[in-house]
Amino acid sequence: MKPIEPACFADGRPFTRAEARAVLLDFSRLPAEVRLRAYLTLPPPLLRAILEEWWWQAHGGQIEPEAARNGEPWRVWAIIAGRHFGKTRAGAEWAWARAREDKAARIALVGASLDEVARVMVEGESGLLAVARCDEEPRWIASRGLFLFPSGAQAHAFSAERPDKLRGPQHHHAWCDELAKWPNADATWDNLMLGLRLGERPRCLVTTTPKPVPALHRILALSRTVRTNGRSDENPNGAPDFIAAMNELYAGTRFGRQELEGLLLDDFEGTLWTREMLEKARGQPSARRRGDAESPNPARREAEPPDSGEFGASPGADEDGGLSAPLRLCANPEDFARIVVGVDPPASTGGNSCGIVVCGLDREEIAWVLADLTAQGLSPEAWARRVAGAAAHWRASRIVAEKNQGGDMIESVLRAVDADLPIHLVPAIHSKAARAEPIALRFETGRAKLAGSFPELEDQLCALTWSGYQGPGSPDRADAMVWAMTELFEKGLGTPRIRRL
Repeated sequence: MKPIEPACFADGRPFTRAEARAVLLDFSRLPAEVRLRAYLTLPPPLLRAILEEWWWQAHGGQIEPEAARNGEPWRVWAIIAGRHFGKTRAGAEWAWARAREDKAARIALVGASLDEVARVMVEGESGLLAVARCDEEPRWIASRGLFLFPSGAQAHAFSAERPDKLRGPQHHHAWCDELAKWPNADATWDNLMLGLRLGERPRCLVTTTPKPVPALHRILALSRTVRTNGRSDENPNGAPDFIAAMNELYAGTRFGRQELEGLLLDDFEGTLWTREMLEKARGQPSARRRGDAESPNPARREAEPPDSGEFGASPGADEDGGLSAPLRLCANPEDFARIVVGVDPPASTGGNSCGIVVCGLDREEIAWVLADLTAQGLSPEAWARRVAGAAAHWRASRIVAEKNQGGDMIESVLRAVDADLPIHLVPAIHSKAARAEPIALRFETGRAKLAGSFPELEDQLCALTWSGYQGPGSPDRADAMVWAMTELFEKGLGTPRIRRL
């Protein structure tokens, strides 16, 4: 237990919270350089009192919302955020605020196990004991799972391993930590909610790293649930070395998007692609050794390889959608037997995105997603120039576009940009699922892969199910990829070539 050292003036009169708040408000009006010098003139007790005020330190998703999406006062607040975001600190400060405002408050502390309640929610670096103010002396009776606030309020520890322990006790408020990893999550939540009935406004705070578990989806769907999100790198007090190391290891992967970006990634029932399937399909195309096979275009065989860069990197786009920056490629176009640009044109200007996905077939007959250059809100001329620029950068042998929505117009717009573009228009005879199923099968069997990370495309693929598309908007990226890969697999390697030994 940290020593109690009240914040007070030289004459012994303690600083009040109102006085500390007033100083903060005054300082906020000063220029930054003046503010720093002014801070250094404050007596240490007042500085300590200021540092203990949470309201000005909370960031982003840590700030308590005012109302749920239906405008009513929220009953459940869910902080869905990445690791190291500050979820535990937000939960501990929120519980202390409830205890300070109501000396009779009874708060439930619910974790995956009693051990985690103790180690993280109470005794952790950002737990209830750590965020107590210097003039507050709480008591933690571990043997009873009881936390006593100085005001007289109490917090009781519960474990999701024993849902029945919540059957009977009543509470004013509850703090639920890492709900996405709870065993018996539904039963624990139901028993907690049935006992959350004391006072005029019972409330529950959920702090968790996201996982697509039914209990979390059920909670987020409630009309009086309000949700805030956050990324690991949004914590201003975070460790830069940790963030850099984690980004190097996991950036762009499903694990990174979930654990670092705090995104709730769903696998829909009946989906053609799963997140696990896409993770297994992620890789790097192997480079062809010079002379192993004849290049599709001998005149280009000895050309200098393009600049290398991050997998799946997209070219820069100027204001009207053209390719204004040098393209950073994930592989040399010469390493592929054929490269195709798939296009899913937008139904209207300013509406859905124009899906533009580049795919290549290597000499082992494995198809790779090489780039996702999809853009939204472009004029027909702008997206046509973007398609033409992608074909030129990647040295594509074919541009495949769906012709159901204005086929002649699509071709004329593309040829207005470049009359020599190798355009092939295809009709959408079958449903999206029927067209996508053969390509999904090739991902599953290792005949199709991702050359890096394509988060938006992957989200659309995982939302394609046999009953239709379950994601937001239109699956323009997924459609463009399916058209491109279908063209690659139907035409195969094309003309047989001589392999030198």
